[in-house]
Amino acid sequence: MGTIQNKLGGSSKSSMTYTKPYTQRIDNLKMPVGYQPPKLQQFDGKGNPEQHVAYFIEICNNVGTYGDHLVKQFVRYLKENAFEWYIDLEASSIDSWEQLEQEFLNRFYSTRRAINMIEVTISHQWKEEPVIDYINRWRKFEPQLQRSTVRDFNN
Repeated sequence: MGTIQNKLGGSSKSSMTYTKPYTQRIDNLKMPVGYQPPKLQQFDGKGNPEQHVAYFIEICNNVGTYGDHLVKQFVRYLKENAFEWYIDLEASSIDSWEQLEQEFLNRFYSTRRAINMIEVTISHQWKEEPVIDYINRWRKFEPQLQRSTVRDFNN
């Protein structure tokens, strides 16, 4: 492919307007022979970022990619606001999976928490809603609220 691009006057390195947010060290990592990117739902910035990262890691590990190799694959699974965040990262600013994961969670975690806190605050039992259904709606908030409290306390 590089040969075709060179003949057409293009370059396989990068475009004039976009530069990769990860370092040359990450870019030089080779994917395993026969690697096929797994199918995984893209994150749009509105869902649960911790769930997305956990699922992404598990799926990628199952097909043979680990650690810093995940950096190169992560962009495939972002769209809308999350993709915009990714392409706005400073060029060559990411040098490890741990760093990218932390940046991602720092950016999208607070959005998720704020939405949950608003939902909990305005939640009430609907007219003619059975009590058990109301209790079950409240239960869906519990795991996020517990994680929010622990994370906020640790930061």
